[in-house]
Amino acid sequence: MKKYTMADIAREAGVAKSTVSRYFNQGYIKEETREKIRAVVERTGFEPSAAASNLKAKETRMIGVVAPTMTSPSTGRLLNSMDNALRQQGYACLILTTDHHLEREIAAVEYLRSLRVDGIVLIATNLNSQHQKLQKSSHVPFLVMGQRFPQGTSVIYDDYQAGLQVGEYASEMGHKDIVYISVNQSDYAIGQERRRGVMDGLAHHTEVHNVQMKEIAFSYDQARETTREILKEHVPDLFICATDQIALACYKEVREAGLRVPEDVSLIGFGGYDLSELLSPSLTTIRFDCEGAGEVCANTLISMIHEKTVPTLQVLGFTFRKGGSVSDLNKSDDRFRKNEGINEETEGIKEETEGIKEETEEIEDGYCPFRGL
Repeated sequence: MKKYTMADIAREAGVAKSTVSRYFNQGYIKEETREKIRAVVERTGFEPSAAASNLKAKETRMIGVVAPTMTSPSTGRLLNSMDNALRQQGYACLILTTDHHLEREIAAVEYLRSLRVDGIVLIATNLNSQHQKLQKSSHVPFLVMGQRFPQGTSVIYDDYQAGLQVGEYASEMGHKDIVYISVNQSDYAIGQERRRGVMDGLAHHTEVHNVQMKEIAFSYDQARETTREILKEHVPDLFICATDQIALACYKEVREAGLRVPEDVSLIGFGGYDLSELLSPSLTTIRFDCEGAGEVCANTLISMIHEKTVPTLQVLGFTFRKGGSVSDLNKSDDRFRKNEGINEETEGIKEETEGIKEETEEIEDGYCPFRGL
């Protein structure tokens, strides 16, 4: 089948190419001419290039989004919320994924700029000088989600406070031997700020005597392998996992090792995946407001497109879901002490019983004046 061009449509309709361009861009042309062009378009099935149309239009009503992955439930919730908020205001999303590769991320932003999208949202895992250069050279409004971007505009989660609350909770529940499985520190928000919060929370309690740190990539398989190796050496009181994906991998290995959650080892994650509630017991986790983040990103970017003043940094909250995956070791200690007390009382009663038995035996062996009556 022949691939028609705008020049082909103009020639068959007997009009100038500029007239065909005005037809597709809703410009003014005579109704008779419009009908001629419409007939040719319907007969040939011609569709204009979006990129070519964007070169002419002042506003494309298209927003470019660069995301590290589509498989993360948190990212999915964010993207869905952002897309709904943009659609309500007449914009459409064009989403490109990078699989956490920096080079693909930079290339995706440059590609979206070439399409003349109205604005770009970058869901970032790592920011460097290349991002700063993109920001300086771009005339397209550029918003960073998930990482603090001092050179531009960003929306972030409160990773430090979330980590701090988890660390303090772990300590308050009496856990002293802890493994924290983190992601690479090149991810500032999760690999540094979230980790710093957890460690500061644990440091508030001097009873915590052993914290082992393991650093991995955003990989379910690597998380399973790392957990497996740890369990070969020893079983800690608690695993704290930087993401729910890591926590799910950890849970799988704990169960396959014949251990119970939380009776043998406790577990905490970050992310608030709906899937984590299907575990038995449900996962204790931090749930970030991904839906709220999507709306904030959409509204902020549209304000930027319309050249309105916006905050350079917006910080979003979280909810701490206390599931059943963490044991209260303080209660375990109390129960142990209570059992010890019961054992001591039992031993005392046993000794008294033995004494009475000995006295009875002495009476039976000696003279009894009533014997024989």
